[in-house]
Amino acid sequence: MRKRTLVKWILVLVVIIAGIGSYTTRSKRATNQQSITAVGSTALQPLVEAASEQYSAEHSGIFINVQGGGSGTGLSQIESGAVQMGNSDLFAQEKAGIDPQHLVDHKIAVVGVAPIVNKKVGVTRLTTSQLIAIFTGKVKNWRAVGGKNIPITLINRTQGSGTRVTFEKYALKGHSSAVAQEQDSSGTVRQIVSSTPGAVSYVSFSYINKDVQPISIDGVSPTERNVMLNHWKIWAYEHIYTNGKPTGLTKKFLNYLQTKHIQTTLFNKLGYISVKDMHYQRTWKGQLSKESGVA
Repeated sequence: MRKRTLVKWILVLVVIIAGIGSYTTRSKRATNQQSITAVGSTALQPLVEAASEQYSAEHSGIFINVQGGGSGTGLSQIESGAVQMGNSDLFAQEKAGIDPQHLVDHKIAVVGVAPIVNKKVGVTRLTTSQLIAIFTGKVKNWRAVGGKNIPITLINRTQGSGTRVTFEKYALKGHSSAVAQEQDSSGTVRQIVSSTPGAVSYVSFSYINKDVQPISIDGVSPTERNVMLNHWKIWAYEHIYTNGKPTGLTKKFLNYLQTKHIQTTLFNKLGYISVKDMHYQRTWKGQLSKESGVA
């Protein structure tokens, strides 16, 4: 009887010790978990999301939360310290109300922006003057620019959008788009254009697919090669801003985004251009200079 009792207590102790070990392991895992948040540009969002999923798969216990909201949101959130990374199509100096003094700019990529139309309008190319006339509301039917007899429906990004600022600055030559419905997501813009007869808007190259028709301007097609050579002038840097120098997981992830592996896989797959491949540099004031060492 005593033997049975002794064996019983030994088994109980084994179970308790095993439970403590399991709890300790779980506690260590919980302690080792890390997470950071990136908010802002929807033009940059597909790349950061894809890279974050890949990074998390390669590093156990890591979670990178990626949200959109537009460049204005990204800049204001990083300035306030609410997030670890603020994604933006704009230089911080370009955004009113943002103090760039403590923000550190990490140029992750370059992205082209192109006008897109519903595939039924019958237009694949426009001149700059025609494009401006359409977006300022002076031309209201596609027939006036060689298309079908369909009324033009403008779709804009919201005022805080870096994509909108880039488009108005370089495609519309500083003209403001006419008042029209506004959307805060590039994905939503593409969906509306694809399903609305006569619709026209603009998105970064990474959002162009077979559901919409991209438009050539003045005989120049919206291609990555034309962006690199500055033949297609509607492009912007994709920035990730940090509040001060990045540390910890934020620093590691930013370094990961700029590795050759990521730039030769995800960049090409998703339609982004490496900053290193650009033949020109552009300042926040829009001034161009030839990139030294690039043929």
